[in-house]
Amino acid sequence: MAFEIPKQPYSGKIATTTIGTGESAITLGGTDSYPFHLFEGHMPNPPKIAMEIWDYDPSEEWPAAAVEPFKDVISSPEAWAKKCIEEYGADMLVVQLKSTDPNGMDRGPDEVLQVVKKIVDAVSVPIVFWGTANNQKDEEVLKKIAEAFQGKNFGLAPVEEGNHKGVGAAALGYGHIVVASTPIDVNLAKQLNILLGNLGVQTDRIIIDPTTGGLGYGLEYSYSVMERIRMAALTQEDDKLQVPMISNIGNGIWKCKEAGESIEEAPTMGDPERRAILMETVAAVCYLLAGSDLVILRHPESVRLVRAFIERISEGGSMVDLAEINKRAELKEVDLAAISPEPDLSIAEEEAPPKEKAAKPEVKEAKAPPKKEAKAPPKKEVKPEEKEVKGPPKKEEKPAEAPKVEEKKVVELKAKEEEEARKKVEAEARAKAEAEAKARAEEEKKAEAEAKARAEEEAKAKAEAQRKAKAEAKAREREELLALRQKRAEERERLEAARKAAEAGKVPKTPAAHQLSLVDRLIMNVDRIHRRQS
Repeated sequence: MAFEIPKQPYSGKIATTTIGTGESAITLGGTDSYPFHLFEGHMPNPPKIAMEIWDYDPSEEWPAAAVEPFKDVISSPEAWAKKCIEEYGADMLVVQLKSTDPNGMDRGPDEVLQVVKKIVDAVSVPIVFWGTANNQKDEEVLKKIAEAFQGKNFGLAPVEEGNHKGVGAAALGYGHIVVASTPIDVNLAKQLNILLGNLGVQTDRIIIDPTTGGLGYGLEYSYSVMERIRMAALTQEDDKLQVPMISNIGNGIWKCKEAGESIEEAPTMGDPERRAILMETVAAVCYLLAGSDLVILRHPESVRLVRAFIERISEGGSMVDLAEINKRAELKEVDLAAISPEPDLSIAEEEAPPKEKAAKPEVKEAKAPPKKEAKAPPKKEVKPEEKEVKGPPKKEEKPAEAPKVEEKKVVELKAKEEEEARKKVEAEARAKAEAEAKARAEEEKKAEAEAKARAEEEAKAKAEAQRKAKAEAKAREREELLALRQKRAEERERLEAARKAAEAGKVPKTPAAHQLSLVDRLIMNVDRIHRRQS
């Protein structure tokens, strides 16, 4: 009998969202099962990888390991963008608009737009423009970009509750994608999607950003929230959460203290370059397994490793033949022995006294002989009797002691046999009780399983009956509605025919010979109403 993998039934499906236009457009989502559960469903659009670039030179702010792959182009955003696409194979770009931060360089929308135009002209892949999470400034900048690139179908992020009306309207009017960002909360993510829907933004024009944390507590929190979003979308039919997700990983990982500490500052944490790359790679793999459809990375080695993971887990294959991390920075070695604490050899001397405790067996052996002497008291008594043969009273005590000793031995032997018999009975009773308890537990388990199966069958039958009744009620309601509509149509036709017949059969009227004045007509109407006419 062939082994069949247990499969989870799904009632929902993730909607698809397309970023970009033409041949370079990328479609996200469309899966109808948990991430990479290809044995349960389909994943028509595997997750994609985007590389981030900044709109200014961040060399002084980034760790050396992050600057090294881009040191020849980092001062030119358009050249940086081309290198990410052509050399490192990114699927798309995310432009971090860090220079617009009011607490930093505070560039205006027009100034940033000049940099953005150069980037757009340099590459042909889809782009997401990511602000600084300052609602007012992001709204100004993103609206300007949306207007300048109408119809390009770019992504605008982050769109939060505070600026969803302005940025959402701009995306709706100029044809762009909205990245709905909320602070790691399922209900807030759903609420923002509802607000965007009320504004007129369709589900296929939204990407969820649940906010991504770095390794540690941040990853655990983000991971669990993303899992809950996917579960609600696929198993609870929550259409407001059936949306692709994006994870801004590179920006969160590389600003961690551990990613930037040098070998001198943290010698026990290993090579700084490999450390940061592995931090970014591990985070990306975790978020992909939680349901992310688009991960944003910074280092090209992280991109290579994550892409290999996506290909192997989607198409099959082993990671054994994957090349190790290609180091670009100089490898510095640390003498860990030199910085390790000196061993405290006095610990061995303190452990010496326990050897005295090992002498306990000797004490037990010393106590053992007295027991043997106690069992053979006649030997001790023989000696004094031999010495005291001269006294006649002692001869009478010798035959009297022997029966007492034999009687004592018999009593002890009998007590020992009774104790062994009692223990045997207790052991048999205990074994019997355990066997009965085990049998009873198995019976209860079997009964519980049967009851559970019966309950599931009843629930399934009930659900099927409800579904059937619901379908019949819906069909009956539809038939009644159609009948009512038909009846109303017939009534309208009949009334229309009557009206036309009445119009056709009108008899011309001739005015009365005596015309009443307005006052007379009013008086006549009052009399008629009050029945005063005779």
